[in-house]
Amino acid sequence: MFSKIRSFIFKVDPEKAHTLAIKSLKLNLIPSVFDENKNDPIFQSTIFEKNIDNPIGMAAGFDKNAEVYNALFRLGFGFVEVGTITPLKQYGNPKPRVFRLVEDEALINRLGFNNHGAEIVKNRIKRNKKLGLLGINIGPNKDSSDRLNDYLIGLKTFYDDADYITINISSPNTENLRSFHEGNKLQDLLKSIMTERKNLKSNVPIAVKVSPDIDEEQVGKITEILLEHEIKAIIVSNTSEATRDKLGDIQRHQKGGLSGKPIEEKSNILINKFYKLLKGKIKIIGVGGVDSGQAAYDKFMAGADFIQLYTGMVFKGPNIAGIIKKDLKELLIRDGVKNYTEIIGNKTLS
Repeated sequence: MFSKIRSFIFKVDPEKAHTLAIKSLKLNLIPSVFDENKNDPIFQSTIFEKNIDNPIGMAAGFDKNAEVYNALFRLGFGFVEVGTITPLKQYGNPKPRVFRLVEDEALINRLGFNNHGAEIVKNRIKRNKKLGLLGINIGPNKDSSDRLNDYLIGLKTFYDDADYITINISSPNTENLRSFHEGNKLQDLLKSIMTERKNLKSNVPIAVKVSPDIDEEQVGKITEILLEHEIKAIIVSNTSEATRDKLGDIQRHQKGGLSGKPIEEKSNILINKFYKLLKGKIKIIGVGGVDSGQAAYDKFMAGADFIQLYTGMVFKGPNIAGIIKKDLKELLIRDGVKNYTEIIGNKTLS
């Protein structure tokens, strides 16, 4: 059905189309799909000591304000991450700020953490009991004078509602946010986060979301710091400020973060680098260009324990989780695999 209406949807401004998608999910206008692979043992796994039906997650950015996470669970996602959420409500960057690169199966966005703010989102989550494993992605306000403290506010706000909390240091659309990748800044941030978590008497798992544009030296330093603070998961990765060379669409030079198929290979190489250094001590959630069973398979082979997507649903429609499971299952059965975890890290990339 989506293939029949895609041309119409793609005539609508991409940010307006996203707003329509959220409204449709809130009003249950997008029906829950028949999932023939629900509860299939080949996909079942455990994350943060909780069982999930499958390893396919919705990445942060789609459900920024925690409005439709239960609808996404009904569409077949194994886990959902909402946000990025800042302490105070903010509009984000000026419009237009989302660009659909149809020829490249990609998006460029410079949204800038537009969201309703922590208290409104917290109250919304309290009112809507989650149907599955819910992650909450937190970040600082654009004009904050103390960004580190903004992360602590996010932790204190959501620690008792989230199944895990993601520290987002990776968006290219908040000025200087990526400076938290620097060793001393990341060390101070995570030390403060883990101290505050202890003060709250909380065991909420902490994940860190990193940029795809980091270099070899940064990969090594980030790995050391994550291991030191016993971080539970690393999300590899966010949108890219680079990777424009091979794009065909006329909008390829728009400022912002690039997502979708063009960053798939870059993401897989980075996942593999972290996989070889982490040696299974920290879970890897792979993001970037996931839109098919083969793309998911390649992420797992590179070293991802779980995957997330967003742009893939823009181009393939709301049944994307079901499509991926169907095609991925065929690949796993072909290889004689009883559970997808058997293939994790089986391919070395350079």
